[in-house]
Amino acid sequence: QVHLVESGGGLVQTGGSLRLPCEASGRSFSMYAMGWFRQVPGKEREFVATITYLARTYYADSVKGRFTISRDNAKSTVYLQMTSLKPEDTAVYYCAADSRKYSGGTLEVTDVGSWGQGTQVTVSS
Repeated sequence: QVHLVESGGGLVQTGGSLRLPCEASGRSFSMYAMGWFRQVPGKEREFVATITYLARTYYADSVKGRFTISRDNAKSTVYLQMTSLKPEDTAVYYCAADSRKYSGGTLEVTDVGSWGQGTQVTVSS
């Protein structure tokens, strides 16, 4: 089991930027894909981005070109750099760890083995 701790959320104006770090502990970080999801009240948790153990990245269409996911295996940390933020990006953002070792594809909710506690991102118009 892996323990995930996110940070970096907050309030930002439209067009602004935020970086969300997520530090993992408890298992070999480099062998697993990591991802970010987000959720607003009353809606299902939705995929934002994932990075495989080989650092291949996948993004939701709604964030492509604005968000960047990256990982630092030496620090067991995954990052989500968010730029050109929009009010519709407002949500609780969750860090996620894949339950499958050496997975090279996208990350679905059903593939997630561990979740972080979530961090609120609010984009004001």
